[in-house]
Formats: sequence, C-alpha cells, structure tokens
Amino acid sequence: MAATSRPARSRASSAAARKRTATPLLWMAFALLVVVLDQFFKIVIVRSFSYGESRPVTSFFNLVLVYNKGAAFSFLADAGGWQRWFFTVLGLAVGAFIIWLLFRHTGQRMFCFAVSLVLGGAVGNVIDRIVYGHVVDFLDFHMRGYHWPAFNVADCAITVGAVLLIVDELRRVRRQ
Repeated sequence: MAATSRPARSRASSAAARKRTATPLLWMAFALLVVVLDQFFKIVIVRSFSYGESRPVTSFFNLVLVYNKGAAFSFLADAGGWQRWFFTVLGLAVGAFIIWLLFRHTGQRMFCFAVSLVLGGAVGNVIDRIVYGHVVDFLDFHMRGYHWPAFNVADCAITVGAVLLIVDELRRVRRQ
C-alpha cells in the first residue's frame, strides 16, 4: 500500500511543478493575445482612415485616426524625436521586468493577469513606435464638445492592468 501512495504523491507533486512552470508561459500567451488584438485593430484603422479622419459610432464615441509621438496624453509629443527611442527602450525594459515578475509570482493570479495586461499593452505600443515612429490611437470618447484624448486597445489594457494591480494590493493589505 505504501508503494501505491508514493507514486501518487510523486505524480501530484510533478503535476504541480509542471503547472507552476507553465503558468508564466500562459500569462505571456495572454499578453500576446492583447498585442495581436491591439495590432489587428490598429492595422484596420490605418488602412481604413486618413490621418485625422473621424467617423461617429454613437453620440459619445467616434473612431478616429491620430498619432501620438509622446506618452500618455501626448506628454513629450513635441520633444524633437528622442522620445520615440526613450519610450521604446522604456517599454522594452518594463516588458522584461514584467516577464521576470511573472516567473517570480506564478501563484498570484490577479497580479499575473494585471501585469500580463500591462505587458501586452506596452509591447503593442512599442511595436507602433518601432514600425510607425508614433503610437496609433483611434478610440475617441466625447461629451458636450469635450473629447477625452484618443487612445487604443494597448492603452486600455495598460489602464485595466494598473487598476487591477491596485485592487490586488488593496486585497493583499486587507488580508494582513
């Protein structure tokens, strides 16, 4: 009987070990899905719109093609060009750090989900900076003449990921 229990424990522990080592790859696959969706929609918009063109979808939402050479809210957009490479390198460094975090914190699902969203968004915008020299934005929400700065799927993923990181930390603090 003891011989029967041992292999069962060994199988269970080796299955747990496989699950731990596969998890970061699954989270990176999720980040890749974010990149693919982001790039797909950007390609559709770039091929379907002229720069600055806007098409109403609802009374509060337009699709539009605009470029952002800076960071969030066009921060440093007029800096002269160096910001393209600065934000590219920054995005790659953040991506590498997130991959390290995914391997280090495999058991924390919400944390890994959140940083996977950030990773996918960062990589999506880095691709734009390398390919186009700017980030392609196309989602335009507006109300009573005021327009929120246009953004894209990558920006949505980064924002949702950041909010989930805050929620995850608040939950962790509350448990302690």
